[in-house]
Amino acid sequence: MTEWIDACGVDDVEAEDVMRFDHAGRTFAIYRSPEDEWFCTDGLCSHEQVHLSGGLVMDHVIECPKHNGQFDYRTGKAKRAPVCVDLATYPVRLAAGRVLIGLD
Repeated sequence: MTEWIDACGVDDVEAEDVMRFDHAGRTFAIYRSPEDEWFCTDGLCSHEQVHLSGGLVMDHVIECPKHNGQFDYRTGKAKRAPVCVDLATYPVRLAAGRVLIGLD
């Protein structure tokens, strides 16, 4: 069963940006696309566990701030070396001006 966690307000993340969210000892990255869609992935790069929230967001890609590896944040797919392990993704929904992420 999915548990919906209140992560932030919709005004907390600008379009084409990322925000870090920590919950229950885990780190997540919450993204707002240029089209105003919302996504959530693991918050640490699968290469060296660096916080992705410090990275650069361009279109639908997050670039790790340490070694410039890239992921498609919509799917979690690793796009450019040195990353080769995909990120886990999580469902997102909006309710009453809040961003909720779904955790199993």
